[in-house]
Amino acid sequence: MAQAKPGQGPKKKKLAAAKAWTLAELISVAPGSIVSRTIAENAAGTVTLFAFDAGQGLSEHSAPYDALVQILDGEAQLKIGGKAVPARAGQLVVMPANVPHAVQAAKKFKMLLTMLRAG
Repeated sequence: MAQAKPGQGPKKKKLAAAKAWTLAELISVAPGSIVSRTIAENAAGTVTLFAFDAGQGLSEHSAPYDALVQILDGEAQLKIGGKAVPARAGQLVVMPANVPHAVQAAKKFKMLLTMLRAG
């Protein structure tokens, strides 16, 4: 399984304010890869776009913060605390802090990940 790598995809740049953005258009799927793009980051958390090609995934891991996964395009198979959680475009899934989770792409898909740091 490929992992998202720093520097993969477009260079990190701040999105212009006072403009409407179509999230799924800000990132592209790359063959055999996972692409990530951080679009916002501060002390409160990070907002990152991901694009997964079919068959790609993130192996099981945990994070010290709650995370929100919003599926923008396609379908994903999430695993949270050992439970399978299928999700498709337009759906939001909460991944609680310190609970093991994984992401798998049966088909290519795009998601927005919002990490909420404890404050």
